[in-house]
Amino acid sequence: MTISEETRHHLYLRLEAVLGAEEAATLMEHLPPVGWADVATKRDVDGLAVATKRDIEGLAESTRRDIEGLEMRSNARLERELRLMTWRLVTVVIAVGSLVIAGVRL
Repeated sequence: MTISEETRHHLYLRLEAVLGAEEAATLMEHLPPVGWADVATKRDVDGLAVATKRDIEGLAESTRRDIEGLEMRSNARLERELRLMTWRLVTVVIAVGSLVIAGVRL
């Protein structure tokens, strides 16, 4: 049975007739504002906690893998740049050495 505002009002009117206005209002305040199907239970909250923890752990693992992949790509790029810089430096040293030797022979 679905509880609507109309049925709640009829209940209040009946309670008011039997118990009086103040007692009827007090009793109605203890009823949930909507049907019981919309009220969360402890089991619902516990299930949500488990699902949330699982989601957070999954995101943490995914983030860790992403960071490790980024680190590997950064290391590879750094290694490639250092190798290129080394060859450029060797080339400059050879060129300057050749110029010095050529200058000495003149």
